Amino acid sequence: MRNLFAAITLLAFAAPALAGTDAITMVRSTHDVATTMDRLEDAVTGAGATVVARVDHAGAAQGIDMVLAPAEVLIFGNPAIGTPAMQDNPLAGLFLPLRVLVYQDAQGQTWLAYEKPDEMLDDLDGVTDDAAYLRSMENALGNLTGQAAGS
Repeated sequence: MRNLFAAITLLAFAAPALAGTDAITMVRSTHDVATTMDRLEDAVTGAGATVVARVDHAGAAQGIDMVLAPAEVLIFGNPAIGTPAMQDNPLAGLFLPLRVLVYQDAQGQTWLAYEKPDEMLDDLDGVTDDAAYLRSMENALGNLTGQAAGS
């Protein structure tokens, strides 16, 4: 877990406001982690999606007397978008519902990060690059993280 957080933190250090790798999109937030996560949760429910869980990694670390910079994951979905992916290949359920990590890097900057749906599902048979649900997922993630990050 610490290695994952360290890797994400290192990536964030070198990233501009909207950056990432081929597989991960990162969006810089103008708010702290808790506020950004609240805004993300509000955006998700406001868009009609369902919040499945909100995971507080830093809180869990604190519970075992370890220190971790603020980091939370929101897990959410919309069956109207996710079901077609699972119809194409049930293994898509390993990647769904969607999730967004909100965390603070070593410089105190808050970031939202998510795996790009086309990268997340591209190794699954039956999921084609032009599947409409991939565009819907990417658009939703972009819009929701943009709402959460903005002023």
